[in-house]
Amino acid sequence: SSSSSSSSSSSSPSPSKGEGGIDATEAASGATYGCKHYKRKCALVAPCCGEVFTCRLCHDEVWDDIAKGARHMHRLDRKAVTRVKCLVCDLEQGVTNKCVGCGVTFGKYFCEICRFFDDDTSRGQFHCDECGICRVGGRENYSHCR
Repeated sequence: SSSSSSSSSSSSPSPSKGEGGIDATEAASGATYGCKHYKRKCALVAPCCGEVFTCRLCHDEVWDDIAKGARHMHRLDRKAVTRVKCLVCDLEQGVTNKCVGCGVTFGKYFCEICRFFDDDTSRGQFHCDECGICRVGGRENYSHCR
């Protein structure tokens, strides 16, 4: 029997499972990690609301649905993320690409600046220092917008 160490009494998605997340039991069983946007073995702890989501896009989709019609959109600033949660052992920790609890690597591609993790490297991710964000398509194929 598995129990989650965190619980939420709000109507927000569960931190360890739900919209944008998978539970640690699924992760340990070899299930696909991540969400519909990215394959990774960690989730982001959103500094804006304290909720846990697999990626900023999952966070924004949920909060956009909640705030329909609101003037202020609730967005996750990925560069402000200071905590991640391992989807294998459920340990919350500082931003790193290797779990300090179980040793799993969170993403084959990792950008510490953008707090971006992805196991699918076929898109050729790279960090563009001039833009200050991660891009896809391979650095060698990229012509900067100057």
